[in-house]
Amino acid sequence: MPTYAELNKEELTTLKAQLEEEYTAIKAKGLSLNMARGKPSAAQLELSMPMLSLVSTTEDCKAEDGTDCRNYGVLDGLPEAKRLMAAMIDDEPENIIIGGNASLSLMYESVARCWNFGTLGSTPWCKLDQVKWLCPVPGYDRHFGITEAFGIEMIPVPMTDEGPDMDMVEELVANDAAIKGIWCVPKYSNPGGVTYSDEVVRRLAAMKCAAEDFRIFWDNAYSIHHLYDEPENQDQLLDIAVACREAGNPNRYYKFASTSKVTHPGAGISALAASPENLAEIKKRMGVGTIGYDKVNQLRHVKFLHDAKGLAEHMARHAATLRPKFELVDQKLEEGLKEVGGCSWSKPRGGYFVSFDAPEGTAQRAVSLAKEAGVTMTGAGATWPLKHDPHNSNIRIAPTLPPLEELDAALEVFVCCVKLAYVEKLLAE
Repeated sequence: MPTYAELNKEELTTLKAQLEEEYTAIKAKGLSLNMARGKPSAAQLELSMPMLSLVSTTEDCKAEDGTDCRNYGVLDGLPEAKRLMAAMIDDEPENIIIGGNASLSLMYESVARCWNFGTLGSTPWCKLDQVKWLCPVPGYDRHFGITEAFGIEMIPVPMTDEGPDMDMVEELVANDAAIKGIWCVPKYSNPGGVTYSDEVVRRLAAMKCAAEDFRIFWDNAYSIHHLYDEPENQDQLLDIAVACREAGNPNRYYKFASTSKVTHPGAGISALAASPENLAEIKKRMGVGTIGYDKVNQLRHVKFLHDAKGLAEHMARHAATLRPKFELVDQKLEEGLKEVGGCSWSKPRGGYFVSFDAPEGTAQRAVSLAKEAGVTMTGAGATWPLKHDPHNSNIRIAPTLPPLEELDAALEVFVCCVKLAYVEKLLAE
C-alpha cells in the first residue's frame, strides 16, 4: 500500500471525504475524554487508600525516635522518611531533604535560591546580564514553565535514544558562562521514555563548564515506574551523584523525586538529594521559610510503603493497571497509522507517556480536531520551550487516566484526526 504522500490529488480528495465522514460520525457521539495530563487513574488512587488510616491515634503520630509528628520541628524530614525516599532517589539518607507533596516545588525553590542568592559563593543569577538553560526536547512543559517564569533563555537540545545530544551540550556549556543549568528526566523521560546511558551520565558529570555554578537538575520522577516486572526490562540508570564525585564535580547536581504517582499526587512526599555542601546551603535558606513539612504524612508513607521491597511491590500493582494501556496505545497506533507514513512514536518500558511525532506541520491541527471531537490532548508544542515546536510535529500522549475502554475510544479519535490533518496538509501543498 502506498503512503499518503505517494497518493495523487484525486486519491487524496477521495480519502479526505472518507475521513471527514468518519470524523463527523465521531463528533456526533458527544465524547468527553481526556489524555492531557499524566494523572493516575481512579483505580491507581485506590491502591493507596489504606494509607490514609494508618495514622489515627496519638501513638501512631510518634516517629521512631519519639518525635511527636503533630508538632513543629524536624526541618529536613524524619529519618525513616529519608530512608524510604533514599530507595527511590538512589542516594544515602543523610544526603536527603524531605519536602511537600510535589518535587516540582523543590525544583522551583532551587532555581529561586540560585536566582536570589547564588550558590556556594557564586553571583546571584538575578544580578547577571543573562542567564541561559539547556532544555532537552521533547521535554517536560512544567520544567520549561519554571525557567520561563524567571526570564531565563531556554536552549532546546535534541534528545537521542541515549539522552540529550551530548556533543551539543558539551560545546554549549564549555563556551558560554551564561548557561547555568540543564533539565533532565533521566529515566523513562517525559515524554519519550528514554533512560540515559552510562556514557551520557558520565559526560554530564565530567564536562567542562564555563560557569562554575552550572547545575544539573536531575528530576528522576519515574525511577521506579516500570511497566514490566522482569529486571531485564527495567532500564538501569547510573547514579549522577557517584558520577559527579568521580569526575571531581561533587556539587554539580540536584536530584529530585516524589511519591506523586506512587500514592496520591495531592498528598505525597518529595525529596531532594545533593552534596553535603549544597545541603548545608539549602537548609540554611529553607529554614527561613518553613519550620518543616508535613511529618504526619511522612510517617503515613513510611508505615504504608515501608522500604525498597514495599515500594517495588506497590509499583508492581501500578504496573498491572498501566501496562495494558500502554500496549493498547501501541496497538491502536500501529493498526491505524502503519500505512499513513510520516508518523512515529515511542514504546516506553516505564514512565507515564508516549511521545508521538505526527507528519511535520500537522500536530496543532490534529490536536485541534481531536478537541473538537471531544478528546483533550496535551497541547501541541507543549514539549518545547515557550510551546514552540519548530516542526509542529510532537504530541505527548498521556494514557494513564482514562479507563481502558475510554482510552480505546480516545485513540480511535486521535488516529482519525492525525490522518485528516495530514491529508489536509498534502492537499494544500
